[in-house]
Amino acid sequence: MSDMTNPGSMSPSPMTPGSMPSGLSRMDGMSAVLARNWWAVAARGVFAILFGLAAFLLPLATLGTLVLLFAIYMLVDGVFAIVAGVRAAAHHERWGLLILEGVVNLLAGAAALLLPGLTILLLVTVLGIWAVLSGITMLVSAFRLHSGHGRGLLLLSGLVSLVWGALLWFSPIAGALVLTWWLGGYALAFGVLLLVLGLRLRGRRDGMAPA
Repeated sequence: MSDMTNPGSMSPSPMTPGSMPSGLSRMDGMSAVLARNWWAVAARGVFAILFGLAAFLLPLATLGTLVLLFAIYMLVDGVFAIVAGVRAAAHHERWGLLILEGVVNLLAGAAALLLPGLTILLLVTVLGIWAVLSGITMLVSAFRLHSGHGRGLLLLSGLVSLVWGALLWFSPIAGALVLTWWLGGYALAFGVLLLVLGLRLRGRRDGMAPA
């Protein structure tokens, strides 16, 4: 009876790292990965903005040039994603989604380079599939990210990618000019969101650095 009347006997036991909920552990891991690799996220945003501006300033570019620009964008974006994943793996952190997105982007870029004579319909299909897959991976990653690290921005980036992919699927016969505008608008929105996210992650990385 003495134990039941003693207030100290009812105090909660301290939570050890091993007893942390698995969801919080995954969230901490993804937050640390993105904060450490903020520069890769920001670089992807800058490159996407440059690509979007080029698409708007050169609306009469031939379809072959558009395919080439898209291939280069996919290859560079895929390399940045894989670099971030490799760095995460080197620190024994979660890297699977980053590598997956990088491989998908590299495959899309290689397909565009090896098949320069793609029809507009096939190009739209490839772009739509890539946008949907990229959006899904970003949405999954967002749910493993702390809200203070920019979860909302990553969610919005994934939604933008999904919406753009759906638009391409529902309008497969869009002209090259309209396709260029869509691609440029998507790249600008996607790039701005990633750039802002990268800068926010840099601030979080600095705040997490040991004094």
